[in-house]
Parts: sequence; structure tokens; C-alpha cells
Amino acid sequence: MTTTNNLPHGPTMPIFLRRMKFVFQPLEYVEDFAKAYGDPFSIRGRQGNHAVYFSHPQALQQIFAADTSQLEAGGGGQGLGFLLGSNSLILLTGDRHQRQRQLLTPPFHGDRMRAYGESIREITQEVSDKWKIQMPFNIRNSMQEITLRVILRVVFGLDEGQRFQELRLLLSSLLDAMSSPLMSSAIFFPSIQKDFGPWSPWGRILRLREKTNELIYALIKERRAESQQNRQDILSLMMSAYDVDGQSMSDEELRDELMTLLVAGHETTASALTWAFYWIDYLPQVRDKLKRELDCVGDNSDPSVIAKLPYLTAVCQETLRIYPIVMNGFLRVVKSPIEIMGYTLPVGTAIIPSIYLAHHREEVYPQPKQFKPERFLERQFSPYEYLPFGGGNRRCIGMAFAQYEMKLVLATILSRFQVSLVNKHPIRPVRRGLTLATPSGMRMVAHPQAKRADTPVLV
Repeated sequence: MTTTNNLPHGPTMPIFLRRMKFVFQPLEYVEDFAKAYGDPFSIRGRQGNHAVYFSHPQALQQIFAADTSQLEAGGGGQGLGFLLGSNSLILLTGDRHQRQRQLLTPPFHGDRMRAYGESIREITQEVSDKWKIQMPFNIRNSMQEITLRVILRVVFGLDEGQRFQELRLLLSSLLDAMSSPLMSSAIFFPSIQKDFGPWSPWGRILRLREKTNELIYALIKERRAESQQNRQDILSLMMSAYDVDGQSMSDEELRDELMTLLVAGHETTASALTWAFYWIDYLPQVRDKLKRELDCVGDNSDPSVIAKLPYLTAVCQETLRIYPIVMNGFLRVVKSPIEIMGYTLPVGTAIIPSIYLAHHREEVYPQPKQFKPERFLERQFSPYEYLPFGGGNRRCIGMAFAQYEMKLVLATILSRFQVSLVNKHPIRPVRRGLTLATPSGMRMVAHPQAKRADTPVLV
């Protein structure tokens, strides 16, 4: 490809119609434009600026490795700024982002993370014990309950009591309200964000947010007043972390990061788990292979053993490949002209790493529309070919924890139940806020899992 000062081609449809397609047909948005204009393609904004979508591994490597003097990362979640706060790791750039990332990294270290394994399994058992055998239930609701309770215990250090119950109900109501079709649109259409009182959709969200803030600040105040009790929850670890200048996080920074971890670690993992249960039942050969592997380790294996199971790991990887929960990585803004894949991009251009398109490149993933966990057993993919958690210095800080939680939840449930779809028909993702999710009404039934003796080890 020859170098050109021209941007890649892209759609010319009216901006309003294009944005509606982005909100209500997120897969078709990138698939149709990539098919029509190739890779990369560009989108023209209202102010004449452009955003360029890239998915080629070589391009992604150039983007993630670029110096911050050329590309400034940020802008991945501005639509959630009102909820996350201005100190959120997702919204920060430059030195402030680097400082916050360094303060947040220790709680997610591998050794520390593994200590949370028993909590994840215990919560999963408690939630699944409530299922009525052979009675349809909403699988996503159960996954949301598990991931929310994991967040409250592991991150907030709460597992019982009045504050736990209040926060659980408030956060559930807030996140459900944010994920409705109307409020999903409000993230991208600020004109919808109108407060017409407590009974209006946006007014209700604002009041739920304020009540949540009050509870979180009260929890922070209470935790600061406690004597040292060697607490291992992430809030306590964040409060004891200091940057290179000896400064710790302020109450406002703690609040914003708690909300960030909640939003980034609750909805996303619940969606990924729901997709995993869909694929495991929709494809009996996947279910059978996974069942044989789980039978080999038993119900009470050490969480670290479960986390290393090859086929379970491959199922989780393929789940996050075929429908990545977040379709795009953090956008980068060109600060000085940069050449990527033969295109010289001018200052002000927004660069969007397309995770979805990268995961559906035929030359990297043959038959990309098919769910095939075996592809992850046959070869390793580079971080520019497989990037469900983003890449570069904006890769999700909770990546290892999310993968760990997925494996433990799946293994805990599938060792005890066979979970089957009520309607076995193909489904397409729908937008849920900034994420791709299963349709909200997907229902499943649980049957006691039959034990199989003398099962050969799966390799």
C-alpha cells in the first residue's frame, strides 16, 4: 500500500442515521462498513474530524506501541463520565492515568487474586442453590447476582449487614436502569439526558447515583476510621497504596475507582458468563468435552487447578472472541502526524482499534462465525490478534481477575448442573449500555448433573 495523505474511505450517510445504526445495530455497523469500504475505514464527525477503525494486527501493534507524544489514549467511556466520575481510570490520560494505574495494580496481582477464589465459588453455589430444578429462570439475572456479590465482597469488603443490602439493591437498580434501551441511547445522545423529576428515566438515574454516592462515601469514612485489621478487600488495599510522591488516594478518587471497578467488572463479566452458558448448551459437543474435563478434577479441586484447565480456558477465550463484550478498544487521538498501514493520519484524527473486527479476520480465525474453542488449543494468538480486554497501556487492569472469575463460576455450576436453553435457536447480540449482551429474556433450566466415572483425561 502506498503512503497517502488521504484518509481511508468511509460511509457518507447522514450522521444521525449512522449513529442510530451504531446504537441499535452495533454488529452491522462495523461489519457493513468494513465490507463496503475495507480495512481500515473512516467515519466523519460533525466538526469535520475523522475517526478511523483499524483491525489488522500490524496496525494494532503500531497503535499500541506508539509513543504518547504521537497518540494520546483516552475517550473509551466518556458517555459514562457522569456515573464513573472525573477520577476514573477509564477517563484519565497522561500522567494522571499512569499514577492511578500504579495505585490500582497491586490488588490485582496474581497471588492476591487467587485468595479470592473460594469467595467466588461460595457465592456461585449460594446463587445456584436457589434455582428450582427444571423450572425456567433468567440466566443473566443469576450471573448479575453472582458478579455483583463478588464485587461487593472482593472489592468493597461487604458480604452482609444493612450497608451490603442497601448497596446491592441500589447498584442493581442503577445498572439495570442504565442498561435499558432508552438509557443506552442516552449515553450516545446527550439530548436525552434530561431531568424531569424523580419519575423521569434520567431523573431516576441521577437520584439513584446520588444515593449510591452517599453509601460509598459513608463506607470510605467508616473504613478510614477503622484500626488496622489486615483487611484484604480491594478498597482497603487501595486506601493503603501510595504513589511515588507518598500520596494516597483521596475520598473522591476512591469513590470514582470503586464505581469504575463495579461497572467494568460486574456487567461485563455477567454478559460473558451468559454467553458462555449459551454456547455450551447450544453446541452439545462443547458441553460434552467440558463435562469430561471437569469430571477429571472433581467438585472440590483447588481454584488454581481449575483455572489451568485447558478446555475450560479455551471455552472462555472463544466466548470472548466471537462476541467481545466491548467491541472497541480505547480510542487514541493523533497528537502529531503518524503513519499506520500506509496512511498518514493528521493531528486530531481519532483512531479506534476494532476488537470485534480483529476477532473476525478470516486469515487469523478460519470460519470466524463458528464457535470453536479448539482454535485456542491449536495455536497461540498475539495480543494484536486476540484482545478482548484492549491493548497497550489501556488494557483492562482487571483482565486476569475477570478470566479467573469466569472459569470458577462455570466450573462450579457445570460440576453440579446441566443448564439448558428453553429455546434452542440462534441469538444475536444486543447493545446493553457500552457492551454487547444476550437478549435480556434468554431463559434456561437446570438439571442435576449426572456423574460419569472413569472419564479419560482430556488433552
